[in-house]
Amino acid sequence: MSLNESGNGRSERGRVTLQVIAERLAVSTATVSLALRDSTVVADSTKRKVQRVAREMGYIYNRSAASLRTSRTNILAVAFHDVSNPYFAEMLSAIDETVRSSGRTILLGTCNESIPRQENVLSSLQEYRPDGIIVCPVGGSTEDSLRNIAESGMPIVQIAREVEGLSADFVGSDDRYATGLAVEHLARLGHKRIAYVGGNDGTSNGRARHAGFLEAMKQHQLPAGIDCIVPGDGKRLTGLDSVPRLLAMAEPPTAVICFNDSVAFGVMHGLQKIGLTPGRHMSVVGCDDVSDAALWVPPLTTIHNQHIEMGRLAAEMMMRRISDPGNPPRRIMLEPRLMVRETTAPPAMRH
Repeated sequence: MSLNESGNGRSERGRVTLQVIAERLAVSTATVSLALRDSTVVADSTKRKVQRVAREMGYIYNRSAASLRTSRTNILAVAFHDVSNPYFAEMLSAIDETVRSSGRTILLGTCNESIPRQENVLSSLQEYRPDGIIVCPVGGSTEDSLRNIAESGMPIVQIAREVEGLSADFVGSDDRYATGLAVEHLARLGHKRIAYVGGNDGTSNGRARHAGFLEAMKQHQLPAGIDCIVPGDGKRLTGLDSVPRLLAMAEPPTAVICFNDSVAFGVMHGLQKIGLTPGRHMSVVGCDDVSDAALWVPPLTTIHNQHIEMGRLAAEMMMRRISDPGNPPRRIMLEPRLMVRETTAPPAMRH
């Protein structure tokens, strides 16, 4: 036992160190360090033994000391505007799983679609000295509203939404193409009165999905007047509240394309509350393809925009950016695909 240790295997200051664990197991401190970071360099049996002993001895990783040695904290910050939406929860899980495989930890901040809160959250996250920040900007974000973080030199990866003029990596889905796929599907089924519910022009994906809807409607020579557009946020209540408005039209739509799956779930609930069945009485198409979409009754036809792949790629992009900060910004656009389920069918006959 070394001179600065007490009988219980702790240092005089009461803290279990890598050296104490290494001496207990008769291995090097480097082996202990790698084992605690779950490195593939160390044999699984050794990793399990080191991790078990570290737990038993009450070892606590000194992240601040490690960051002083390496100039990195192995923390990645994530700033999302909303994690109550399953879309972002599933995306966050993909990010977390990807970065943890490299020994990094996620620090999350939520911005609630508020620019002042986003500024506060980003400032707070920076105080923890993360190695980079993955951000889905809130609605209305501009280059100026993200200037402080951009000028800090900290690596930034934008995900799902992008801010015009911001020089940063981006990974997202082709949202314009997504709503075009939805219109094409409904037009082929014979629908001529198609409404669009939810979303706004304050975000890049909101603008793109709206534009894709209008372009596809024009291409198929279908009417897309202001009465067929129901703006709103991306929450279920927007979809629920839209149903009475849509049905009160002189010529109600036979199909609805929703900004996202949450809005579509609201529309479906609104229809079911008054005894109508999505797919039979009115077709409904969502966008995102969260895991719940296939579990609803009836299962939701939606656009799969690869949000889990988006999370994985954003994490990998960030890790590459940290390793090679001098490379020019990259932009990855994933191609969505239509998932046909039971909420779409030819328009019901009117009596």
